[in-house]
Parts: sequence; C-alpha cells; structure tokens
Amino acid sequence: MKRLENKVAIITGGAAGIGAATAVRFAEDGARVIIWDLDEQRGSAVAAKTGAEFMRVNTADYAEIEAAARTVSDRYGRIDILINNAGITRDSTLKKMTPEQWQQVIDVNLTGVFYCTKVVSEYMLATGWGRIVSASSVVGIYGNFGQTNYVATKSAIIGMTKTWARELGRKGITVNAVAPGFIATEMVAAMPPEVIETMKAKVPLGRLGTPEEIAAVYAFLASDDAAYINGHTLSADGGMTV
Repeated sequence: MKRLENKVAIITGGAAGIGAATAVRFAEDGARVIIWDLDEQRGSAVAAKTGAEFMRVNTADYAEIEAAARTVSDRYGRIDILINNAGITRDSTLKKMTPEQWQQVIDVNLTGVFYCTKVVSEYMLATGWGRIVSASSVVGIYGNFGQTNYVATKSAIIGMTKTWARELGRKGITVNAVAPGFIATEMVAAMPPEVIETMKAKVPLGRLGTPEEIAAVYAFLASDDAAYINGHTLSADGGMTV
C-alpha cells in the first residue's frame, strides 16, 4: 500500500516549484491531490501531469477558501491533509520597504495560512484525523537581510504550528512545519551565478536542495510514519542551521 493511499490532500501554491513537486510526490504516494493556486495555466498543467485537480483559489481570501473547501469535501467526502505551501516575496530593506510590500507578504504567507488552516481543520475535526504541514523557512529561524516581511511570516508560522499542535493534537490532527534552506527553484535559478555559489558555500552539504527533497519531507510528515510528530519544525537545509 502506498504511503498516502486515498488520502485527500490540498496543496496550496501547487502550480510551481516546491508545490508542484509536492503534487507529483503525493500523487505517486497514492493521494487524491487538489491544487489551490492562482496560476491557472501552470496549475492545470501540473494537475494534468499528476491526475490531480486544480482549483483557482486566492488563499488570502477567506470566502474563496470556505467555498473551495466545501467543494472538496462535497466531492471527496473529507479532507485529510493540508499543505500550506503558498508564499510570495517582496524583498526590501527596512528603510525602503513600503507598507504595500509588507502587507502583500503578510496577506499571503501568514493570513493565508491562518485562513486555510482555520477552514480546513474543521473538516478534519469532523472525521477525527488530519495532517497539517506549513512552509516556514530557515530565515524564520535566524533572520535574513532585506526580508523583514518574509521573515516575520515564516517565524510566525513556527509559533502558530506549536499553538495549533496543542489545540488540535488531542483531536487526532498533527500540525508541523518545514523550514527549507536554499532550494533550487526557478526564482533561485534566475539569480546571478556568483550569488548562487555564495549560497552553496553556506551549506555544509555544498549544494542547493531540490524541490523534490522538500516534497519528500512534506510526504513524510503527512503520513502515518510521522503519527507521533506534532508541533515540530523540521529544518531541511543541508545543515545550515547546525
């Protein structure tokens, strides 16, 4: 039997990068995958490739999340897994960061995670079983120059994860987070080669991680193999935080 056989899994931000790799991995592990994203073209392409379902959902819009979750529950009878993967960056130093840049990142990376978890957890509570995994980051642990907004959200996710683990654990729902390090996504690939080399030099393993490696961590935490892991933030960073 596959690790996630017949589990109903929602993956936010599943149209590209780590989210797309997670959709592929979960489908391979037997899950019924639903991708929530705003990028219809890429999201639909990932869905077609994996046999998943794509739904255009703005995770910063509470009403849209309520409607989308209701649709998933009506169609599949339950929701077992939520992967809070959607996220954006609007990098700038404190001096130059605009209120708009701050709010855009807060809306997607933090408020969106709260909205999705609040809504979807209700369906998990109804069945007495669930797995919630959210994307934090190593920068949420040690900070990063020029990312006040992003770091604020990723640090907050660690705190929310601990709180939700206490609230939902006794109801059969585990809540954990993953803190990726430098991952070879399209965004990173567009950086100057010298910047990428500098990033690699900071990693004890001497290389960037792959989206597939983070997807594997998501799959583990969403499975019965991680049934006794709750409230934990797992750093997948090649040893950066050692």
